[in-house]
Amino acid sequence: MRTLNYSNLSIATISTAIAATILLAASFLFNKESFFLLLNHDQGKFADFFLSTITRFGEVLPWVVALALVVLLRRDLIWLLVACFIISTLFVQGIKNILPEQPRPTKAITNTYQIHTVPGVELYKVHSFPSGHTTTAFVIFFIACLAISRKWIIAVGFVYALLVGFSRIYLAEHFPRDIAGGMLIAIATIYLCLWICKKRMKTVDE
Repeated sequence: MRTLNYSNLSIATISTAIAATILLAASFLFNKESFFLLLNHDQGKFADFFLSTITRFGEVLPWVVALALVVLLRRDLIWLLVACFIISTLFVQGIKNILPEQPRPTKAITNTYQIHTVPGVELYKVHSFPSGHTTTAFVIFFIACLAISRKWIIAVGFVYALLVGFSRIYLAEHFPRDIAGGMLIAIATIYLCLWICKKRMKTVDE
């Protein structure tokens, strides 16, 4: 692979780890339901539209865009991107299915009238932990930090990933601790995949 910007990645992962720790601590101090309701309150029609749109950037779309850009500009990153997609999916889906049933906000909170929901958004009931959308957004953020040497990518990418994570709370799909879980899985994914790709390159060279 061509030169990767590990400095950007280090800053990005440290910032993400700090944010995840804050979310976990707040979820513990306030309890997960109260902290969720604090962040979930109605912020108006523009917020409904904006966050229901930004949440899509934690689905298949960012992987497709990333693949197109990698093919055009950084073909050396194809294996890393593919590995991250596979490993992050295995992590998220594996944890969701191994853990005992994890109810989502609209199932876990009895007084659902307290929950702000957005019309047209399908609400799921189980497999709350972790947030797959958040994992995807942060993994894409980390890959961008590796590929782009400019420092602005850290701020722009971090805001993008945080907005995707926040959208999952605002849309009543996840608790804040689920977002934190997604962040930590993204960190584990990027470093594991970098190790796998280095091992692969070493094997090929031999």
